[in-house]
Amino acid sequence: MPANDEARILRVWTPVLLRTILITAATILILGLLLMATRSPGYYVQRYQAVQAGGLHERERFGELIANALGGDPHSVMTVGLFMLTLVPLGRVAFCFLLFIRERDYAYVAFTAYVLAGLVVGVMLGRIG
Repeated sequence: MPANDEARILRVWTPVLLRTILITAATILILGLLLMATRSPGYYVQRYQAVQAGGLHERERFGELIANALGGDPHSVMTVGLFMLTLVPLGRVAFCFLLFIRERDYAYVAFTAYVLAGLVVGVMLGRIG
């Protein structure tokens, strides 16, 4: 693949992909808000009161989360939307990492790898902790 085609892919299609992810995440979040307003308007108040009383919510596995979201559960739809929203900075840093590797700018490759590792670890710790 010629260098111009690679540069065009990284510089032109990266923003298109990131905007698509952002618009998709925003759409999912708006859908979740609408579902929450119509199906369970008091969910977070009840959850807050349960946490105050010492009850904690059990974690859902990712497959269960997706299945519940497809079933129309407002909380699951919102969680999937927020998960999609985290893909925007991850995608941007990953594409910058590829661009710096292609340009052989090793100082920026190291910095970007450090930031990318921090983002990935943060997402993993958020899922675990």
